[in-house]
Amino acid sequence: MLDGQADPVEPPQPLSSGDTSSMRPNRLFVLASLPIFTVAFVVVPAATSPAEQKAAEAAHGMVVSANVLASQVGVDMLKKGGNAVDAAAATGFALAVTYPGAGNIGGGGFFIIRLADGTAAALDFREKAPQRASRDMYLDSAGNIIPGLSLLGHRAAGVPGSVDGLLTALAKYGTMKRADILEPAIRLARGGFPVDEPLARSIRNAMGDFRKYPAALKVFAPDGKPLQAGDTLYQRDLARTLERIAAEGRNGFYRGETADLIVAEMKRGNGLIDHEDLRSYRSVFREPICGTYRGYDIISMPPPSAGGIALIEILDILEGRKLKPADFHTASAVHYAVEAMKHAYADRAEYIGDPDAVHVPVRELISKGYAAKVLGSIRADAATPPDSIRTGSFSTHERDQTTHYSVVDKWGNAVIVTTTINGWFGSTVLVDGAGFFLNNEMDDFSSKPGVPNMFGLTGGEANAIAPGKRMVSSMTPTIVVKDGKPLLIVGSPGGSTIITTVLQVVMNAVDFRMDLEHAVAAARFHHQWRPDTIFYERSTFSPEVIRQFEAMGYHLLQRPHNGVQGLVEAIMIDPRRGRLIGVSDPRGEGAAVGY
Repeated sequence: MLDGQADPVEPPQPLSSGDTSSMRPNRLFVLASLPIFTVAFVVVPAATSPAEQKAAEAAHGMVVSANVLASQVGVDMLKKGGNAVDAAAATGFALAVTYPGAGNIGGGGFFIIRLADGTAAALDFREKAPQRASRDMYLDSAGNIIPGLSLLGHRAAGVPGSVDGLLTALAKYGTMKRADILEPAIRLARGGFPVDEPLARSIRNAMGDFRKYPAALKVFAPDGKPLQAGDTLYQRDLARTLERIAAEGRNGFYRGETADLIVAEMKRGNGLIDHEDLRSYRSVFREPICGTYRGYDIISMPPPSAGGIALIEILDILEGRKLKPADFHTASAVHYAVEAMKHAYADRAEYIGDPDAVHVPVRELISKGYAAKVLGSIRADAATPPDSIRTGSFSTHERDQTTHYSVVDKWGNAVIVTTTINGWFGSTVLVDGAGFFLNNEMDDFSSKPGVPNMFGLTGGEANAIAPGKRMVSSMTPTIVVKDGKPLLIVGSPGGSTIITTVLQVVMNAVDFRMDLEHAVAAARFHHQWRPDTIFYERSTFSPEVIRQFEAMGYHLLQRPHNGVQGLVEAIMIDPRRGRLIGVSDPRGEGAAVGY
C-alpha cells in the first residue's frame, strides 16, 4: 500500500518460539557480499571515545534500549524462550517504569517487525486527536497561537496508543503469556528501583511543572523534595495499572478503572479525552516504506510518520553521488546531504499527514526519478535558500524526549520500536491514581498551518488538527538489509532530528565503512529546511569546512556544550563472525544487553 492509503495491512502469521520453519535460523547471520566495516580509512570526530561506548556482543539475542533495567528485562524474555516481539513488549512496559520521562504508556509510537523469513510489517500505534478536538483549538480570537496550550496541561494530550500497540504486536507475533510479559514491569513499579543521576536531574528540572499538576509530586517528590540519586522510586499506582493490563488486556487500560481515572483527570483540567475516545482507539498495521540505497534494502515507517519517506528521499538523492570513506564530513559531502535534507523536510511540511485522513503521495516522494530531479537542482557551490525550494508537484487531498529500542532474537527476527510522549514527562500531567504521564503530542499537529511547532518544524494543511486524526511524527525505526538478510537495526529519539540521525548512522556504515561503534559515536549535523540553519554537535566540522560553508552562504549553529543530536540504539549483525553487536549511544544512559 505504498500510496499511503489507509487500508490496514494483514500481518504475517504469528511467530513461534519453538522449532518451526518460520523461525529457523536459515543462516541468518551469514551475510555474504557485505563490506567489512572498518575505520582504517578515516579519522572520525566522535561524541566520545569508542573505548567509552556502551557496546555488547552476543551470539543468541540482543536488546538495546535507553535503560539498562529495561534492556535486561527484554533479554530475560529471550533467555526464557521468547521471541523478539515478546522481548520488545516486555522492554516497552519496563521502560514505562524505569524511564518515565519518555518511555511512558501514556504516549504512542511505531513498530517495525521483520521476521526471519523476510516478511515485514509496520504497526502504527500513534496517538490520535480526541473527538472533541478542533482545527483552531490552540488559537485565540485573533487567530494567533496561544503559547504553551499545546505543550503543557490536559488539552495537550492525544489519546494514548502505547498499550494497544504493545498488546497488538504481542497478540499477533508473540509466544509468551501477557502476564509473564508484564510481570517484570509490575515488580519494578511496586518494589521500586534506585534512582540514577540522570533521572534525578530530570525530576529536579521538572519540579516547576510538576507543581502546576501536582499528582506527580506524590510519586517523584514524596516528602516535598525531588528524589535524589540513590533514593528508591516506588510507583504503586502504576503497578496497579499494569496489573489491570496483565489481567484484562486492552480493556484493563481503555475501559474500566484505568479509563475512569483518565477521564476524571481530563475533567479536572478541562481536557478533551473521554471514554469513547479510549474505547475506540486501535493501532493499525500498515505496509512499511521500502527503498534501496547502493544495493541495500531500506525498511522504515510509513505515514503518519514522515521518517521513512524523508529517509529514503534523502538517500535516493545522495545515491546519485559517489561517496567514499575519505569524504566523511567534507564540505562537499555535507553540502549535498544538507541540500537533500532541505528538500525532504520541505516535502514533509507539504505532503505528510495521517494516511487515514489525507492522501500522501508516497510513490512519488520516494521515486528515483524525483530524487534525480532534486539532485539536478542542487548547485555545487552554493546553499539553496529555503524560499527557493519547490516541493514536488504532486496532488494531495515531537520534543527530543522520545525513546527507541532494538531487539534481535536467536531465530533472526528483528523488532525496532520508537515510542514517545513528546516532551520530557509529556504534558507533565500524571493521571492521579493511575501513575503514568499523559503525552503532549497534540503539538505535533500544525496548530496553525505555516507556523512552526516546538521543534521549529513547519507543517501544512495535511497535518491540520481534526477529530480522530493521527498527528505527523519524525520517528524513523529502520532496518537495513543486504541480500535478503538484516545488517543494521537502528533508530533514535530526537524530535525533528530523528530522521537525520538515523540517516547519518546508515551513511556512516554504508558509505564511510565504519563499524557500529564509530557509526553511532560520530558527531552529527542537522538541517530541516526551516529555520535555515545547519545545527551541529561539537567537533563535527573542522574550521576549514566551516569557512567553506560560510562562503557558500550557510548559517551554522553549534549545539550548546554537551548538546547532542539523538540517542541511537542500534544492532548490527557482524558480517564476518555472524555475531550480534549492540551499541547504545555514548551520548545517553542506555545499555546494550545480549546473551
